[in-house]
Amino acid sequence: MSSKKGKSKGNKPSGEKLNKKDIEIEEVTEETKAPEETEEKEETKAEAEETKAEDAKAEETKEEAKKEEPKKDKKDEKIEELEDKVKRQLAEFDNFRKRTEKEKTESFDAGARSVLEKILPVVDNFERGLATIAQDDNASSHAEGMNMIYKQLVTELEKMDVKPIEALGKEFDPNFHNAIMQEASEEYESGVVCKELLKGYTYKETVIRHSMVAVAE
Repeated sequence: MSSKKGKSKGNKPSGEKLNKKDIEIEEVTEETKAPEETEEKEETKAEAEETKAEDAKAEETKEEAKKEEPKKDKKDEKIEELEDKVKRQLAEFDNFRKRTEKEKTESFDAGARSVLEKILPVVDNFERGLATIAQDDNASSHAEGMNMIYKQLVTELEKMDVKPIEALGKEFDPNFHNAIMQEASEEYESGVVCKELLKGYTYKETVIRHSMVAVAE
């Protein structure tokens, strides 16, 4: 009997004591964590309230600025409206004037090119006629009169910004030259204009007639 009692005392379950300790540790941990979490929440709340206060202050400032703005009189509004209308009409008129001037210039240039295309053959005939006059006849009144008329015609064309295209001795350029044939040449390299058959002209830097040329092989 005595041995059983001693055994029962020696095997007394210790679970209750361990559970109490565990409970005490958990309570301590929760107590230590709680103040930190509370502080973080309070800080977040304080920041939110501060931001809200700043937004409210900014909104009040806007409202005060609106109140301080002077109200426009109906007459002033009408004047501003009329001024804006006049400015728009002036801008439209200026655009119309520029467009009209451009169309007028283009129309004049087209008409001038058409007339020049008809005059250039006359210039060609003058040059051919002067080229056929014998060297001894250059001093004659007939040759002198033809030469004066030719020079006057060329001068007037130059005043209209009509210029002959340089061709002889220049490298062939399809933008200005029209190759009629190729010829063997000892004087010029291959691809260079070796003979000008018909003179070309430009009007305001625009080609109105290409030069008819022969190109060295």
